[in-house]
Amino acid sequence: MEAARKAPIGRPRGFDSDAALERAMRVFWEQGYEGASLTDLTQAMGITRTSMYAAFGNKEELFRKALARYSEGPASYGDRALQEATAYGVAVAFLHGAVGATTHPGDPAGCLGVQGALAVGPPARGPHDALVDWRNDAVAQLRTRFERAVDEGDLPSDADPAALARYLVSVSNGIAVQAAGGVGPAELQQVADLALRAWPGPH
Repeated sequence: MEAARKAPIGRPRGFDSDAALERAMRVFWEQGYEGASLTDLTQAMGITRTSMYAAFGNKEELFRKALARYSEGPASYGDRALQEATAYGVAVAFLHGAVGATTHPGDPAGCLGVQGALAVGPPARGPHDALVDWRNDAVAQLRTRFERAVDEGDLPSDADPAALARYLVSVSNGIAVQAAGGVGPAELQQVADLALRAWPGPH
């Protein structure tokens, strides 16, 4: 009987952690890591700092979780592009996806992965380095895909998979910066299409 009177261990959080993380992601996307204060974050998430720490850890841990959510959501065009049947198809889907993601109505302009922690002070080196790794991982995945394309004859034998991968990521990063500066999707689509004209091999 005594055991039955005991309160259950641990209480439910009382908030939707998935929705709260979505809101935190949007704050980081719009304001960057250093620009997003804990007050900005907790107000947007609708929770107290205590609840934030309990559910997500400190600000840096929250940022890393928000980046993972961004990768699985707005930036998931990158993973989808890798599934295209040809290297040129990968390039088209990657750059067109970058335009769509960085200019999507109702979302912050630009890219969380590019602008989130590009220039930061020493306290924010962790998020800065996380985003460097995030961008380099995109290059590595594209390079692997283009190496396969060379082996399959889809790209010329003298094509440089590493340079092509870096080229696509550099163009997509530039698209993100331009989008954050207010350039619209039509103009950025033209930029993407111009970049694709230089693509080696079959189009």
